[in-house]
Order: sequence, then structure tokens, then C-alpha cells
Amino acid sequence: MNRWIQTAYVLAAALLLACGQVLAACDDPPAEGVNWSGCDKAGADLSGANLRGAILVRTRLAGARLSKARMNGADFNFADLSGADLSRARLSDARMVGANLSAAQLDGARMNNTRLDRATLDGASMEKTNLSNASLYKATLADAKAPGADLSEANLEQANLTAIDLTGAQLPKANLTRALLEDAILIEANMERINLDNANLSFADLSRANLERANLPEARLVDTIVDGAQLGNAIWVDRRRCRPGSVGECR
Repeated sequence: MNRWIQTAYVLAAALLLACGQVLAACDDPPAEGVNWSGCDKAGADLSGANLRGAILVRTRLAGARLSKARMNGADFNFADLSGADLSRARLSDARMVGANLSAAQLDGARMNNTRLDRATLDGASMEKTNLSNASLYKATLADAKAPGADLSEANLEQANLTAIDLTGAQLPKANLTRALLEDAILIEANMERINLDNANLSFADLSRANLERANLPEARLVDTIVDGAQLGNAIWVDRRRCRPGSVGECR
């Protein structure tokens, strides 16, 4: 019996120590691989910090200053980054599944290969943000401002991009199957070989966009503006292949 009591005391002490370490992690200074899971860092100034590989699952970082921070490979799953400043931050290969980035500043951030599935980026500022090869499955980017952003080969299947501004953006080979693009601005965007199968582009502006070899079967184009858009060899909504050199109309 004494042996069992002694074992119980040892286990209890170990548990208390572990809990203490978890709680103490929130007070740890910013460092590569730091574990701030579930911590409240709202409004913190972490500009230029090294947070590579940091664990920030469900961490509250609303309004935090993370400009130029190095966060490659960090885990932000379900974190709250609403209104945070991540301009020119390095976020390549980061995990941000289900994260809240609404109204966040992401101008010039490097987010290539980042996982943003089901993330919220409504109203985010994303001018010239690099999201090439990123995954944004079912993400919401309504009213986001992303002129000049790079979404080359990104996965935006079933994403909500209502009224997003993608003027001059790079979207070659991006996957926007069943994506919602109502009222989106895609003026002069490079959409060569993009997949818009069953996408809703009603009232969108694709003036002078490059849609050569794009895939648009079953896409909705109600009052969509395609003036000056390059449509050569694109697969049109009725599955016709547009003639080479088609501009503004699938011929």
C-alpha cells in the first residue's frame, strides 16, 4: 500500500511540474521554437522577432505587431491574428489552419507554401503578398485588398473571395474550383491556366486579364466584365475551346 501511495505522490508532483512548465511558457521570451500555445499576446510588439518553428496554436495575437518577424514553419492553427501587423513577415511553410486574420496587415509578407485552409482573411491588406503554392481551401477573403499579390499555383477551392481586389495579381495555375468571386476585381490579373470550374464570377471585373488556357466550365459569368481579356485556348463556360487570339469574347 505504501508503495502505491508513494507512486501516487510522484505522479502528482510530476503533473504539477508539467503544468507549471506549460503556464511558464507564456512568459518565455520570443525565440525560435517557443511554445506559446493558448497564450494571450494581444497587442504585443514582436516586430522583427525570430519565431521560426514556434508553436502558437490558439494563441491570441490580435493587434500584435509582427512586422518583419521571422516565422517560417510556425504553427498558428486557430490563432487569433485579427488586426495584427504582419507586413513583410516571413511565414513560408507556416500552418495557419482556421486562423483569424481578419483586417490583418499582410503587405509584402512571404507566405508561400503556407496552409491557410478555412482561415479568415476578410478585409485583410495583402498588397504584393507572396502566397504562391499556398493552400486556402474554404478560406474567406471577402473585401480583402490584394493588388499585385502572388497566388501562383495556390489552392483556393471553395474559397470566398467576394469583392476582393486582385488587380494585377499573379494567379497562373491556381485552383479556384467552386470559388465565390462575386464583385471581385481582377483587372489585368495574370490568370493563365487557372482552374475556375464551377466558380461564381458574377459582376466581377476581368478587364484586360490574361485568361489564356484558363478552365471555366460551368462557371457563372452574370454581368461579368471581360473587356480586353485574353481568352485564347481557354475552355469556356459551355466547354467550348476559345480560338487562339480571342480577346474580350470566346470565339
